[in-house]
Amino acid sequence: MPSPTSQLATNAGERHKAPIAVGYWLLAVSALLVAMVLVGGATRLTDSGLSITEWRPVTGAVPPLSDAGWLEEFEKYKQIPEYREVNEGMSLTAFKTIYWWEWGHRFLGRVIGLAFFIPLAIFWIAGRLPRALKPRLVLLLAMGGAQGALGWFMVKSGLTERVDVSQYRLAAHLSLAFAILGLMWWTALDVLRGAAASPWRFERSFLTLTVVLVALAYLQIALGGFVAGLKAGLTFNTWPLMDGGIAPPGYWDLNPWYTNFFENYGAVQFNHRLGAYALLALAWLVAWRAMRAPASPQIKRWAGGAAAAVTFQAILGIWTLLAVSPLALALPHQGGAIVVFLLSIGLAHQAALERGPRAAVEPSAAAPQPASA
Repeated sequence: MPSPTSQLATNAGERHKAPIAVGYWLLAVSALLVAMVLVGGATRLTDSGLSITEWRPVTGAVPPLSDAGWLEEFEKYKQIPEYREVNEGMSLTAFKTIYWWEWGHRFLGRVIGLAFFIPLAIFWIAGRLPRALKPRLVLLLAMGGAQGALGWFMVKSGLTERVDVSQYRLAAHLSLAFAILGLMWWTALDVLRGAAASPWRFERSFLTLTVVLVALAYLQIALGGFVAGLKAGLTFNTWPLMDGGIAPPGYWDLNPWYTNFFENYGAVQFNHRLGAYALLALAWLVAWRAMRAPASPQIKRWAGGAAAAVTFQAILGIWTLLAVSPLALALPHQGGAIVVFLLSIGLAHQAALERGPRAAVEPSAAAPQPASA
């Protein structure tokens, strides 16, 4: 006769089981989110984000279908400061180029919304979602809706008195995008990896380090959002010094003092550099600890992959800075941030799994381990 403890464990396992299809669905949406971040980066780098001056969640899915429609959209664009002060005299052909970037970004957002909501409804109605997973999926749905509203709130900041969007709103929009991606990726790993017991037991401080690595990678992405919003990468294009010094001149020029962290071009870029140095050092510390710890081969691969990705990202960041942020380097640099973030989360998830036991969403059938770094 099974003991009460084993019976409770069996019941808990039944409550947390989820079909493998749920995990693969979440992985597919994660891939779409990666594409969304990259298209958003290209939209920003090509100065296309203000080309559509209205927010039409439903009818906006249809682009102009006639010459008259294109001329109407172009006339709307001519009313905003970006056209009058930056792009006056732009041809209709050139306008179509920036329009398609922004339209593609918004259209992909609609595709992601449907790709998440429709399978969610199907799995929910069919009773295939464990109770433990439902609140997280509802939260992700709400975050996706908030991201759409925040995106329009960001665009609005550049339609009246500015020729660019607010760096505060851009950083918030980017940070929320990565929060959604991170939670989606973690949830997919929860479903596909489950909560199987592991013979590996390492110091809890190592797990803490992996969590700090995720947090620092996220902070560095947010700092990068301010660099992008101010176009601070177009200034101080030397390395390792900035205008002949370690720190830029005028770091504390703005008042109140705290606005320097968000509005001072030199300070914003310097803070992003400091974040890169800290992230690089921590990534290699985690990798070194992983190689020395009684950890699984999976942990060692994830840690080594994260350290290698951070190193490549740092080199690419320096190259992008020295080249004055061309699209061909700046966009891969944003892609590198995605890789670093996902690898750090994968490492932290594996570390949490091996520290077990923990409440998790278990797959209902054996699933292959997601590819390690």
